[in-house]
Amino acid sequence: MKVEPYLFFNGQCEEAITFYQKALGAELLMQMRMSDNPDAHPPGVLPPGFEHKIMHASLRIGDTTVMLSDGNNPNKASFQGFSLSIAATDVAHAEQLFNALAQGGQVQMPLGKTFYSPCFGMVADRFGVSWMVIVPA
Repeated sequence: MKVEPYLFFNGQCEEAITFYQKALGAELLMQMRMSDNPDAHPPGVLPPGFEHKIMHASLRIGDTTVMLSDGNNPNKASFQGFSLSIAATDVAHAEQLFNALAQGGQVQMPLGKTFYSPCFGMVADRFGVSWMVIVPA
């Protein structure tokens, strides 16, 4: 059994995919738009303008699959109560990942040495997704 995160970006999914491809080297495995659905959406399910938004996408980040969607909510996405943790190969790699994720985001804990890691930091990216970047001890 495995658990895979599924993130809803409420209209910014395509922008998020492009961001993660650039920031993390994510590979787009598949993508379907709302308009690709062969079944008609029931009236009122999709907000106006969501017809061509992302219904489902799948990214590979390292060895992990992350699923994404625009969902059907036009309000700003809210990512609370969790963080995605990404293991860097070394301090330089951690700095690269952290700085890329921090572009337009908010540093929650600057990268630094801790008792459990030679390099650890926390950042919320520009979409509000919280990331922990760590070099395993």
